[in-house]
Amino acid sequence: MKRFLSLFLGVMLAAGMMLVGGCGGDKQAADSKGKVVLRIGYENNPGEPLDVALNKWKQLVAEKSNGTMELELYPSSQLGSKNDLIDQMIAGEPVMTLANGAWYADRGVKDFGIMFAPYLFDNWDQVWKVVGSDWYKEQSGKVEEKGLKIVTSWIYGTRHLALAKPYHAVSDLKGQKIRVPNNTIQIESFKALGIAPTPMPLGEAYTALQQGTIDGLENSLQFLDSAKYGEVAKYIVLDGHIHDLTSWVCGKTFWEGLTKEQQDILTSTAEEASKYNSELQAQADKKAMESLKAQGVTIIEPDAAMRDEFKKNSESFYSSDAAKEWSPGLRDKILGIINK
Repeated sequence: MKRFLSLFLGVMLAAGMMLVGGCGGDKQAADSKGKVVLRIGYENNPGEPLDVALNKWKQLVAEKSNGTMELELYPSSQLGSKNDLIDQMIAGEPVMTLANGAWYADRGVKDFGIMFAPYLFDNWDQVWKVVGSDWYKEQSGKVEEKGLKIVTSWIYGTRHLALAKPYHAVSDLKGQKIRVPNNTIQIESFKALGIAPTPMPLGEAYTALQQGTIDGLENSLQFLDSAKYGEVAKYIVLDGHIHDLTSWVCGKTFWEGLTKEQQDILTSTAEEASKYNSELQAQADKKAMESLKAQGVTIIEPDAAMRDEFKKNSESFYSSDAAKEWSPGLRDKILGIINK
């Protein structure tokens, strides 16, 4: 019996060592048939523009790699929370998710938070200028120092205000409780406007608005339409406080386990899918606006004077604790890139 137990424990120990030894990024990159399989987890639902564009990316990767690479898509948070996925990435697992400037700022790459500064960008052309700059490449490098690799950046959507109460002027927002994501940049941004930012999970916002716990929320037109917020928020202000750029990020260990050819396939097809996503986003915004109007929602498009007032009121954000953590002169540097 003792000899049997000794043999059994020895086998189990050897198996455990083999399992641990196979957990590196380069070993995880390929399945048993040698195919590279990358699992992508995201919160968006099937049929949303981002999901449709991801399916395009999946198709392109399969074609360009002659079937030796595959993207597996898991919408609706099927793979777990963003933080869970990030932990898996850092551990070397072949997974990917989306993250933005505010998220990176809360995790140590402070300057990236300016991408979520209120009313910094007037249009998407300005955003893409920054994405193509040396500054953006530098920040992406700092993300790599955290064990993550930004593979591509895509349009997520322009974010607007959706309110339950009638809106006539910027001053109407003072003291209103607006649901925001739980990140420092957006909380401080809305404080600057005199709004009472109310962080809560997005899944709770509809009921909170219905019950009067909050007065509104902010998000893209597509989301507001698909999630039926036109039923409880009858006023949408197209203030465009954030041009929400997201990035698809994987673990640095996994990325370095790929060959140069495999990396090139992922990045080139990602850029092609990004352009497709931009087209889808523009079409979806128009469709969502018409749908919201049909539901009886009043769409308010600020004139030049109102836009100037939004920008003026948001100035105090740049002296907030969040902005004080940025490198000196960062705002001027970004404005210089935009106006170049």
